[in-house]
Amino acid sequence: MTAASLAATFNATSREFDAVTPQVWGPAGQSLAFALELATGDTVLDVCSGTGASAIPAAAAVGPDGLVHAVDLADDLLEVGRVKATERALRNIDFVLADATEWEPPSTVPDAGYDALACSYGIFFLPDPEGDFARLVSLVRPGGRVGVTVWRKGAFEAFAGMFFEVIGAHSPSEHDGPLAQDGYDKHPIRRMETADLLSAWLAAAGTTDVEVVELSNHVPATESFVWDLVLGSAMRGALTPFDDATRTQIRAEFSELLTERGIDSIDLGTLVATGVRTP
Repeated sequence: MTAASLAATFNATSREFDAVTPQVWGPAGQSLAFALELATGDTVLDVCSGTGASAIPAAAAVGPDGLVHAVDLADDLLEVGRVKATERALRNIDFVLADATEWEPPSTVPDAGYDALACSYGIFFLPDPEGDFARLVSLVRPGGRVGVTVWRKGAFEAFAGMFFEVIGAHSPSEHDGPLAQDGYDKHPIRRMETADLLSAWLAAAGTTDVEVVELSNHVPATESFVWDLVLGSAMRGALTPFDDATRTQIRAEFSELLTERGIDSIDLGTLVATGVRTP
């Protein structure tokens, strides 16, 4: 996906993205903020921030003397985050429409760099996951902390595979979404989907003392949640070529396929990893 198409997809997801936050993005974001061991007064860069699943708990952790920059390409998601931050009276978080690959710290960040970098479910959307993330790590002060969340191997895969199976039946040429089975083996997520792979990946990005824990998360596959998850994630982009009637048909067929194959819960297992920026 190009930056423009990625932004368009996630701008369109704002309602559904937020609807599944309590079951999906929220638990991982909160876990990441805790794992980073943030302290009062820290400055934090949160990239691919969405509606603030990790940025908002980070802002609560660093307190009024701290600062969080939440950066994303999708301003509709950022606006939801701004509203949430306002409702919580958090004045130490800025939701910024920007390309993370070009981000430079403003003057409000100490010369040494950020105290922490967070990226929840976002590193595999960077155009050059290794190079772009290593540059972001370089924005953290030596000794600062770096944290990411990614899908654990096997998680989400069966669900996404069945979705693209239905999509492919309607238009095989469109069977090329970000998690489509025929492209999954080459997807960047394959390079970071186990604890060992993710540890090595973070080490190569410029961190040491890497720790990886698994967040187990199984959400009941109710019809409403299933479709909100489709529309609230990158899978939504695969629906773009279809009219409303076809989308309704795809939804029904997908629901039937999940039932037929006995899928009554969705495995959203996640790896939460942190490391320390090397000097």
